[in-house]
Amino acid sequence: MNLFEEAIMSAFKLSAGEKFPAMSVAKFGGGELQLGKPAEGCDWQMVIVYRGKHCPLCTHYLKELNPLLAAYNELGVDVVAVSSDTEERAKEQLALVEPEFAVGFGLTVEQMKALGLYISTPRPQESDSVFAEPGLFIINGDGNLQVVDISNTPFTRPNLESIINGIRFIRNPDNNYPIRGTFTE
Repeated sequence: MNLFEEAIMSAFKLSAGEKFPAMSVAKFGGGELQLGKPAEGCDWQMVIVYRGKHCPLCTHYLKELNPLLAAYNELGVDVVAVSSDTEERAKEQLALVEPEFAVGFGLTVEQMKALGLYISTPRPQESDSVFAEPGLFIINGDGNLQVVDISNTPFTRPNLESIINGIRFIRNPDNNYPIRGTFTE
């Protein structure tokens, strides 16, 4: 096998239109957070994977969500965020964010791989364990991936207001907008 074939075989990513691999993580504040299963009152879910406490860009991004949460919920979209941080590390970061949405912690390496995320080895000032790079998944009412966005860096993330406008367009039945990126030969 050549390097190209090896890279293709080892590069797993979730495909648009496929079932989201439902999983649960510990929920900040107690209980479990179900990824891929919208909260009551919503039929879609947006899962934001963030790097963790060591990332100031993550803190800023999560803070941007609070004032937009009502717009997501009006569109029937439950919004959750998750990282691989421990509960203590999550607590420190969430004190700055003051999230109005559910947040999970303790995402495992196996779960990161199942989501097709990039995984980084930390520098000493970041964390004491590997962590997931950013990902954003929007799961539709059928449990399928409507939108998939993963990055290998903290500074390339979708604009949260643009996502609202996109969901509004997709969910408008007059637009008959399909899941994009599903072409296969």
